[in-house]
Amino acid sequence: MPVRDDLALLEQAAQEAGEIALRFWRKSPQAWDKGGGAGPVTEADLAVNAHLERLLRGARPDYGWLSEESPDDPARLQARHCFIIDPIDGTRAFIDGQVGFSHSLAIAHGHQVVAGVVHLPAQRTTYAAMADGPALRDGKPIAPSGVGLGDARVLTSKASLAPAYWRGKAAPFKHSFRPSLAWRLCLVAEGQFDATLSTRPAWEWDVAAGSLIAARAGCLASDLSGEAMRFNAPKPLTDGLMVAAPALHAQMLAAMTPRMMMPGGRVDAPPPAD
Repeated sequence: MPVRDDLALLEQAAQEAGEIALRFWRKSPQAWDKGGGAGPVTEADLAVNAHLERLLRGARPDYGWLSEESPDDPARLQARHCFIIDPIDGTRAFIDGQVGFSHSLAIAHGHQVVAGVVHLPAQRTTYAAMADGPALRDGKPIAPSGVGLGDARVLTSKASLAPAYWRGKAAPFKHSFRPSLAWRLCLVAEGQFDATLSTRPAWEWDVAAGSLIAARAGCLASDLSGEAMRFNAPKPLTDGLMVAAPALHAQMLAAMTPRMMMPGGRVDAPPPAD
């Protein structure tokens, strides 16, 4: 199946997901905790997930399926292509009635993402990319900023500012936060912020689509060791996350404590829920 057709399918699915989510948004949707530190889920998450699975798997029945809100099926590991889906990224923001939630939809071929869409329905904004094309916001090409580390505005959590992560014992940049990790990657891709960083593991469904969009915009998207991320893994977690334009990415990597000396070492636990 041509990647362009797969991207068109994801774009259609993301728009339909947004229509479903907005029926629940700011209308006190039923919500409950999934337990085990997995965070909250709402009836909207499940409704979006069910629709996406029907639509996408109906259109591509031979593709695997990896979604935050579906039981993991090991059969995905044998599929040549796999959907990687977060029905609602930023569920806490969604519950609170904020606009910063998104739908993150990606397709991996082997271990590489080849098509990705991040859609923010409350903001009427869609980011998209495929492996051999430009990164787009609402159909227009985007590109990252070119600032250096001292002037960088980095989207990250307070946990990443801990002195143990930095050679100089202090994070050498200004930091901000946005609730959806997928959206953070897109904000870096279009230069509204200069980098995004997670010193904790990240679920594949949070970063698959956004990492491709950032890469096609001209960023480097890696784990905390600077290695390229591989997707549709048996354990669908990345070893942290660093996304920035190449020069800034190199500066951030050089400023950080070596990965094996950081708190917790390599990935050994799920990330905090959104």
